[in-house]
Amino acid sequence: MILHDTLTDEHRELQPLGDEVRMYVCGVTPYSQSHVGHALKSVVFDVLRRYLEWRGQPVRHVENFTDIDDKIIARAHDLGVEIEELSEQNIQDYLAQLRKLNVLPAHDYPRVTQMVPQIIDVVQGLIDRGHAYVAGGDVYYRVRSKPDYGKLSKRDIDELKSGARVDMGELKDDPLDFALWKAAKPGEPAWESPWGHGRPGWHIECSVMALNSLGEQIDIHGGGADLIFPHHENEIAQTEGYTGKPFAQFWVHCALLRMGGEKMSKSLGNIVSIGEALEEYGADAFRMFVLSSHYRTPATYSAEAMESARSGAERLREAAFAPPAAKGGGGAVESAAAKERFIEAMDDDLNTPRALAALFELARDINRGRTEGLETGEAQAALRELADVLGFRLEKAPSHVAEAAPFIDLLLELRAELRTAKQYQLADRVRDRLGELGIEVKDSPEGSTWEAR
Repeated sequence: MILHDTLTDEHRELQPLGDEVRMYVCGVTPYSQSHVGHALKSVVFDVLRRYLEWRGQPVRHVENFTDIDDKIIARAHDLGVEIEELSEQNIQDYLAQLRKLNVLPAHDYPRVTQMVPQIIDVVQGLIDRGHAYVAGGDVYYRVRSKPDYGKLSKRDIDELKSGARVDMGELKDDPLDFALWKAAKPGEPAWESPWGHGRPGWHIECSVMALNSLGEQIDIHGGGADLIFPHHENEIAQTEGYTGKPFAQFWVHCALLRMGGEKMSKSLGNIVSIGEALEEYGADAFRMFVLSSHYRTPATYSAEAMESARSGAERLREAAFAPPAAKGGGGAVESAAAKERFIEAMDDDLNTPRALAALFELARDINRGRTEGLETGEAQAALRELADVLGFRLEKAPSHVAEAAPFIDLLLELRAELRTAKQYQLADRVRDRLGELGIEVKDSPEGSTWEAR
């Protein structure tokens, strides 16, 4: 499989360092409900994991929770609740939404508050190695101690310095240096450390959680493109400064979800929660929306895009579970070529739009084969298998609808003959009566299809 690496800006073959692909994905900061931008990231890396495992490659997947943070502290204060209560509520809500999205659970969900002793050890190690220093109860990473700082984001350290500033109360040696440990402030959670009471800085958390869960070197570090700088840049500096080894083989970043031309974010207030999207459109529709764009290409969330995605998911479901043709004409619909196109697309930097095109071509062949009386069972099983690799459920219609399917198909054939004979009033009566029974008829240039509501 070929993946794009942000660090080298190259497409390279994924060759795991060990028996399993070790993949760390930056998770959410649970100060409020997660939105569909977070869900997009979760779906992308879920599909990457599903595909690798389908191809026989074991994956160990770790995703963190930053459960102590300035935003969580401020939000809890505004709501008048405990910090732990707020973060736990939003973590559980996020995990529940991922289950509805059919996202495979990570093998480990480390939290910052569970890792403070390990964070202190690594911070002390960075001090011992000359990469960090203590200043007034804070500990800062010395950015200029890492000559290749800026290699991920392609930023020049001298240009960064011109825009850097030191906030009031900070005692940095250099404006570029960033906090590994923050001295305690009144009313904030704090832990004892060699430098006094305080709490971890943002960036050090992920370095330590990745080290603890996956080891000193990992295969894939993933997240949204907004994390490239400064978060992932600082992760590299810290981790490599501590271990002396290259941190991740691949830095994989998905583009941000947009709404109305802007990125979707809590700070901008232009968010749609995961729960709202799932309630209105369903999990398969959301997956179809995400996977219809390449993961490195920004997608724009809209009602039109989601309706189109829902229709696409329904087309796959209808083809996957359509009853066999009434008449057997000999022969069967082939699926091998579609599977080859699917693999070729997924091996090419997780090209899900092309992979979906292979599925829709197979669905079209199945529908055409049914009209020609061909056997479709094997092709339908292949379609369901490939759809499962992409995380679609394609849940089958209720059994009573399946039993009625041959009769509904017969009514659609009769309706088509009525329309050919220009008896449109009778044709409309058939459509309307089916609608009253919960069967929606959809007309297209290729013919009419139906779905149960």
